[in-house]
Amino acid sequence: MQGYTLPAASTVHNLMCRHDLLPGGPSPAPTVGRFEHDAPNQLWQMDFKGHFPFAEGRCHPLTLLDDHSRFSLCLAHCPDERRLTVQSQLIAVFERYGLPERMTMDNGAPWGDTTGSWTALELWLMRQGIRVGHSRPYHPQTQGKLERFHRSLKAELLQGRWFTHAAQLQEVFDAWRDTYNLERPHEALSMAVPASRYQPSSRQYNGNPAAAEYDEGSWSGKWMSVEN
Repeated sequence: MQGYTLPAASTVHNLMCRHDLLPGGPSPAPTVGRFEHDAPNQLWQMDFKGHFPFAEGRCHPLTLLDDHSRFSLCLAHCPDERRLTVQSQLIAVFERYGLPERMTMDNGAPWGDTTGSWTALELWLMRQGIRVGHSRPYHPQTQGKLERFHRSLKAELLQGRWFTHAAQLQEVFDAWRDTYNLERPHEALSMAVPASRYQPSSRQYNGNPAAAEYDEGSWSGKWMSVEN
């Protein structure tokens, strides 16, 4: 064609291969849908990122993510994984962001009990009117959004680094979390930043809530999460 240079045949072939347009080529792989809740604070995902050593002991990073917005609600250095440690961190989060409708976590201590009994942490959350759920055993992708957050945290902040004291750890956690929430576009959010899709809950934390209503020994107030 006059005025145009035709691409080489090999270029056309490579492009057709890349986009699976050749006759008789394999069919495109089915797209796996990603589930997300319709609004902020409908579901929060919580877990510990795997612990690691530093100069003063071990760090157990506690992470908390809003399912709808991918907003990081908590990235905290904890010296252990005890209930009271988690509870003190959650109080700070609840006072700042309010309460979610539901929270999901794995089945290990301090939040879960494989016998089906209520744990002290579950009862405390239920007294705040929060529904408590657990991921499927041996199925970490149930909390897929949080798992992806953990991979980014490890690759960008933790891998190959040595920290000298707890205050330094929390400083770098806070700085990384701010960048993640406020500056970094997220592909799953159409390149928006998580903070643009998050707003605090209208449900306020109550330090002295009424007793939780539950059936003794039953699972009626729990649910098994299959979301990602």
